Amino acid sequence: MKKSIVPEEFQHYFNDWHFSSIIESDGTVYLSGVTAARKDKPISQHPEEQFHDAFYKLGVYLEAAGLTYENILEMTTFHIDLKKHIDLFSKVKDRYIKAPYPAWTAIGVSEFIPENALVEMRIVAKMEVV
Repeated sequence: MKKSIVPEEFQHYFNDWHFSSIIESDGTVYLSGVTAARKDKPISQHPEEQFHDAFYKLGVYLEAAGLTYENILEMTTFHIDLKKHIDLFSKVKDRYIKAPYPAWTAIGVSEFIPENALVEMRIVAKMEVV
């Protein structure tokens, strides 16, 4: 059975767009695309700040599911100007994601729904088995 997890801070996505930011099924957690977009803060024009903001938001989602960055199994990232920003993104990513590293695929795209977004991250994570 699947369970929708909606962090209070991002309830508007569920209400306005009719999708779950987080779905848990049998201990596997799927996170919808995470950008730096937030209602309380505009998306930064500075790539490094924007990437940190996206990882902050990812952390909120993980925490809502009872997880940390260490639970991430797979990360798919979508990038505007992939070649221009990948080194900086990787540097920021490494502040949050530690070894053993998850599987990671980076894909270049032309646009996102949130204006000025440079990255969107889709995550698959696993809850710890006790």
